[in-house]
Amino acid sequence: MKFIVIVNPFSGKKQGLEIFNKIKQKFDSKNIDLTLIRTEFPGHAERIIKECNFENYNGILMIGGDGTFHEIVNGMFNRRDKKKIPIGIIPGGTGNSFMLDLGIIDPNDAVDRILLNKTRFVDIIKLDMGQTVKYSINLVGWGMITDIGLTAENLRWMGNARYTISAIIHIFFKNDRKAKFEVNGKRSVNNYMFVIGCNSINVGKGMRMAPKAKLDDGLMDIIVVDSNISRLRLLAVLPKLFKGTHIDEPEVQYYQSKKFSLIPDNDDSLIIDGEMIGKTPIVAEIIPGSVEIFA
Repeated sequence: MKFIVIVNPFSGKKQGLEIFNKIKQKFDSKNIDLTLIRTEFPGHAERIIKECNFENYNGILMIGGDGTFHEIVNGMFNRRDKKKIPIGIIPGGTGNSFMLDLGIIDPNDAVDRILLNKTRFVDIIKLDMGQTVKYSINLVGWGMITDIGLTAENLRWMGNARYTISAIIHIFFKNDRKAKFEVNGKRSVNNYMFVIGCNSINVGKGMRMAPKAKLDDGLMDIIVVDSNISRLRLLAVLPKLFKGTHIDEPEVQYYQSKKFSLIPDNDDSLIIDGEMIGKTPIVAEIIPGSVEIFA
């Protein structure tokens, strides 16, 4: 067997190459050839997979986080030959939200799963933003979610606490936005705090944003919070994200759907799989069982 290995040396605690050197012996013991490629800039993994000759490989292995996985999936979907091969995810990023859903947080455990050579198919979210189409493995968020993400990027030196600190800052400002939102045939025009569509349960670092989500159920889980929630209530609901009990609060709407659309009054940024790489308006649609992973 032969795998191409994409390592993001800048992801998470920048231990990607160290992880690779530790796990390589497990593949060597099974006479599996590994072709190592280090990513050098944002979007590099996507370009590698888009241009790679898949005839030479049995699968793709990656060491990184949700962002690296996002790039690999987008590279695969944008190939001219539309060919796909299985992906093995070895956690090495900050959040690794997708792997949390699979119950794999240790690189050695991930390698053991890959070596079993058993795969499963998972859903992907197609994001049509007019002139741009992207594919999400984890989440797409709008509103206060994007504000929190932007601020958190500037607070990376604070570690995982940056998400909580950023949330508290934006609860204080409480900026809402007006938009047309459509899901399950129901259209509404309202002021919202945020809308987030999830493919996985976990987002960020251990926040169970969509506790009913499954990676292979053919549905997105969509969480909506209207602007009529007070700052005190937002502060009260925030800690419940880590247990997933926020969905029981009266101000939180929870939908499961194959598709939703969002058209704000003004074009806004979107957070996609932890990165600020999208713009509204958007039509999000699930593509069931469209990516094969070792799991």
